[in-house]
Amino acid sequence: MGLRYDCGEVITAMVTPMDKNGAIDYDKVEILAKHLIENGSDALLVAGTTGESPTLTNEEEIELVSTVKRAVENKAKIILGAGSNSTASAVEYSKFAQKEEVDAILSVVPYYNKPNQRGIIEHFSTIASSTDLPIILYNIPGRTGINMEPETVAHLANKFENIVGVKQSFPDMDKVTELKMLCPDNFVIYSGDDSLTLPMMSLGAHGVISVASHLFGSEIKSMIRNFKSGNLLAARNMHKKLYPVFRKLFMAPNPTSVKAALAYKNIIEEYVRKPLVTLTDEEKAVLFSVIDSVKKELSE
Repeated sequence: MGLRYDCGEVITAMVTPMDKNGAIDYDKVEILAKHLIENGSDALLVAGTTGESPTLTNEEEIELVSTVKRAVENKAKIILGAGSNSTASAVEYSKFAQKEEVDAILSVVPYYNKPNQRGIIEHFSTIASSTDLPIILYNIPGRTGINMEPETVAHLANKFENIVGVKQSFPDMDKVTELKMLCPDNFVIYSGDDSLTLPMMSLGAHGVISVASHLFGSEIKSMIRNFKSGNLLAARNMHKKLYPVFRKLFMAPNPTSVKAALAYKNIIEEYVRKPLVTLTDEEKAVLFSVIDSVKKELSE
């Protein structure tokens, strides 16, 4: 049985390049999008939390989508972050995404107001009924304050054909096993944490919605392909080589570290919008040392 909808194995949760005044640098958006699809990304997630979505206006999101579309030229799928802790707002974002003709949406579990599982079902049922677009659910308890249980995901996946997958940012591997046991075979699981990609794939995950792919997308793709082709030793060795970067990119609130790393590679500037702040010189020294060390090991 084929997947309900395949956005690929490596989806990059794309940062939003900005200038020192906090304005979006659309020229750098285009440069970054092209860089990502040339280096392992099958799809780009635009205006996710890594893209600083809480600070983006609707007008900026429209311009972001059109800029990324122009850069991608149908060489990769475009997914739009369209979630909200207000069901009505999430429905409006989903309708907006459909109007902009993106390929799919990522919709997060409602944050801060912490609904119970029945409330989560009502929330996503309303969204799924409002759009024809493929929907990837996003479970990230560390940011939302509530965990979406596998039974809840399975209920939604069985009820709505356009709920096609889940981004699981939760380090409990038992929950991944339960997702595989309870959800339809054609339902897709994505790791939401780079360091958990290989462990989750061993339990049936399809790929990753990644931050580290900004820097090592081709290597992450290689790891996934090696695992799926049965070359487990090569996959494990790549995981071990990349692991220091996977961890260090979250030494500060995301996406400050990956933006600093991209600036270090002269792809974009490091600037973020408040309340986020750029890394200190001391933090940069630690991060760049790890990146250089990983690049050196990969080249040997």
